[in-house]
Amino acid sequence: MGIRDLIKKKDRLGDGDGAYSETLDRLAGPEFTFIRSDTNTQEIIYPPSHPPTSHGEQFLNANARDSTSKVRRSLDVFKPRSRGNSTSSVQGGDAAKKEKEMRRSLSHRLHLSRNHQATSEYVPENLPQISVTTDGQVDKDTQEREWEKRATILASASASKGRSPSASPSASPATELPALNFSNGPTPPRRPEGVVSTKKIDDDIQEAIRLHEDGNLDQSTRLFGRLADPRGANNPLSQVLYGLALRHGWGCEPDPERAVTYLSAAASNAALVETMALKAGLKKGGAAKGELVLAIFELANCFRHGWGIPRDPVAAKQYYETAANLGDSDAMNEVAWCYLEGFGCKKDKFASARYYRLAEQNGNKTLGNTW
Repeated sequence: MGIRDLIKKKDRLGDGDGAYSETLDRLAGPEFTFIRSDTNTQEIIYPPSHPPTSHGEQFLNANARDSTSKVRRSLDVFKPRSRGNSTSSVQGGDAAKKEKEMRRSLSHRLHLSRNHQATSEYVPENLPQISVTTDGQVDKDTQEREWEKRATILASASASKGRSPSASPSASPATELPALNFSNGPTPPRRPEGVVSTKKIDDDIQEAIRLHEDGNLDQSTRLFGRLADPRGANNPLSQVLYGLALRHGWGCEPDPERAVTYLSAAASNAALVETMALKAGLKKGGAAKGELVLAIFELANCFRHGWGIPRDPVAAKQYYETAANLGDSDAMNEVAWCYLEGFGCKKDKFASARYYRLAEQNGNKTLGNTW
């Protein structure tokens, strides 16, 4: 019966109606129970009697009736449970261990734990943090110079962590090449410092590219391998391209670990040239900037996907962002995705939108990114 019907029935009732008292009881408001509680316990408190029999009964009273405190159940899911009938069975270290597990569980359920990896062995602790500004107050050349310094630091970190790859794959067209090793042994002879390339090396690179485009992948990769040889031409661009060939199996058996070694070598060699250029006072580095950015971007892809190296979201984001601020439009899109998804960093939709717009301004237009 609805409340309106109950009111009508009340109006029809007379003092002599036997159902009058029952109806009034049904029209009466709900009974309230006052409970005082904290995280662990709760107790019922009662309103004062009417009329009050003493001064203390003018107020809510927890002792007016039997109000034994009861354990609050709402957070019991986070409390450790003893197998016995008494919690006293949990002693010393066991109690502390269970309390620690309870706090960890509570933090996880309430999403208070930090989900983002804070550091990476491939990202130096002293890596300079550069503020990305769009208001024009900071000179663009100065900012680019700072990002290039950052790239050289990352390249050095990648090279210092480099390791000698496993035995070369038997089907590799460049199995005669020595493995790179940055950790021990004598340093292989390098080309003269500051020399990026020669006309002969440039012609050979163009020939290797032509062979690749014509589908002669094995010959192309063999030529890239020879140009990438640290005891020979030691050419950074060839090391990038040879690293990609090893990673994807272009004309050879895939060898992702060895690919990372050559990509690290490319970044290190290019960083050496760029460091000299920056020390000489050039605002935008030297002739090896393109090779440095390419190597940094491809290393970021390795860290992101775990190609030849353990997956490392923090390193991937840092490498992507460095390459992006040095003009790589693909890296702009990738670091925008990192900020959008919280990959290796905190989610930041403003930073994500800024990089997506920057990628579009640089000609890398992706459907849905203009926001």
